[in-house]
Amino acid sequence: MSRSVPWDSIPTPAADFTVVRVAGTSGVSIYWGRDTGAQCLLIVELQGDHKAQFRRDTMALHGIGVDLRNGDTAGQQRLVLTLARHADSDLFLGLCETLIGSLKDIADPATALAVALAHLKRWKIFLAGRNARLLSPEEVRGLFGELHVLRTLYQNKNTLSQAAAVDAWCGPDDSHQDFIFDNRAIEVKSLSGRERSTVRISSEDQLESLVDELFLLTQRLSDKPDAQHALSLNGIVALIESELTDAGVIEQFADKLASMSYAPIAEYDVPRFVVSDLQGYRVTDTFPRLIRSKLPQGVAKVSYDIRLETIAQYKCDGAAIFGGD
Repeated sequence: MSRSVPWDSIPTPAADFTVVRVAGTSGVSIYWGRDTGAQCLLIVELQGDHKAQFRRDTMALHGIGVDLRNGDTAGQQRLVLTLARHADSDLFLGLCETLIGSLKDIADPATALAVALAHLKRWKIFLAGRNARLLSPEEVRGLFGELHVLRTLYQNKNTLSQAAAVDAWCGPDDSHQDFIFDNRAIEVKSLSGRERSTVRISSEDQLESLVDELFLLTQRLSDKPDAQHALSLNGIVALIESELTDAGVIEQFADKLASMSYAPIAEYDVPRFVVSDLQGYRVTDTFPRLIRSKLPQGVAKVSYDIRLETIAQYKCDGAAIFGGD
């Protein structure tokens, strides 16, 4: 049975639309609404003129109208999402709820519009381009782990700016390593709470790099839904979006998420992870690895496990990886 949706209590107007303000937001004003055709709406009020930004970044979304309209007062515009078929209201509600979560504390109109359009772009890819494919549990854990390292990079004052950190994230670009910056590369491995102390190296290129310094970074992700600081995949995405301050960086971050088949659907509200046991290893010429340049002729598509206790001598601290004194 479908759950109750906010549009059920909104009457159909004789003209224009009827709205009810979304509760619990402190940023731009957001409203549930219905139009004269009884269609379900989500409306985001924006101060200023955003036509150029909207025309540049908007996209068609199957089953959902996306429009920028003038508001009731001078200097006001509205981003209006319109559901074409009421039968899809449950899915539309999921889109709206995650969008509201991303926008609830954003007061700057240009940033709010950038976040909203980036959000819709992810849904477009999820609904149309990927046949609504869910990420596997391993993919969820891997993406969460990369996002945790991304936050570490821009939160460490000695490492990277937000823009440089997002640019350094190469996992979505099918690069051999997950992060490349300042002539160093980081390959991230996220272990489950129950996983034995080995890491899987998925190719002969993963531990070989053209940059001067290469690091293997391991971290343990434990599913602890009741822990105070536990985050889901949706939670860490929303947290990063709330921390990023530049509209262009937010858009680049959204593009990279979309390329990894991520969309903010309810299935990614669990599990909720706590990160522990962050450990770095410096990959040198003597590090135990299989690399393309040293494989016998004809051998390819290599994958293998490394036992962590055998590489203890290569351990290094966070300052070596992320920068510091």
